[in-house]
Amino acid sequence: MMSSVTEETLDIIYQDEWLVAINKPSGLLVHRSMIDRHENRFAIQLLRDQIGQKVYPLHRLDKPTSGVLVFALSSEVASLAGEQFQQGSISKTYLAVVRGFAPESGTIDHPLKEKLDKIADKKARKDKPAQEAVTEFERLAITEMPVAIDRYPCSRYSLVELHPKTGRKHQIRRHMKHIAHPIIGDAKHGKGNHNRYFATHLGADRLLLHCTNMTMTHPVTNKTIKLSASLDTVLDQLFDRFGWTSFKTSD
Repeated sequence: MMSSVTEETLDIIYQDEWLVAINKPSGLLVHRSMIDRHENRFAIQLLRDQIGQKVYPLHRLDKPTSGVLVFALSSEVASLAGEQFQQGSISKTYLAVVRGFAPESGTIDHPLKEKLDKIADKKARKDKPAQEAVTEFERLAITEMPVAIDRYPCSRYSLVELHPKTGRKHQIRRHMKHIAHPIIGDAKHGKGNHNRYFATHLGADRLLLHCTNMTMTHPVTNKTIKLSASLDTVLDQLFDRFGWTSFKTSD
């Protein structure tokens, strides 16, 4: 008896003959990883099957992070575009829900020791010193709930817009932990009791980090392209609940 297989369709937000970009859902790996050795869903394979040609990822998004993810449609274009990512000339904007009332704005300049994946980074040096890592941020909104999740009678959260100036692995998540405002839903760098409350009572069982915009120079046409990814249902409903509706789209 044949088993039925449901085709998963990715949300393509940009496509031409050289590039394709998707709004990556939370929970989807970009490529195979030792961290999730039993996972069999990967953005590379799903997108390849969907458009009928090989794709080459130009950057990473963590499995639990959603938003703009860009691929080249040939190795030659991937090499051209890759230079922009290495030089830090790509502009990225993220939205995150973090614990506590974050500062109104600031720059986190905190070097990070590279964390390697046994498959994806098998050729990387194991003894590299901590690398420069810089993230600029701005607090957009705050909310306070009359719920004692920690030792305080109320629980405070912030909506933060982030602009990473370097591209280190897990940079935003590690930087927000560094300033004591971890992202909600971050199992590794956050606090479990807050994560559990959002999952159980607010229907937000995911890392609350989303790449809303990316601006880059097209590697072939040299024109500036701006890629935008809308919020998923979980984030959309949470923003409504907290009165953050005006921040659903980022310019």
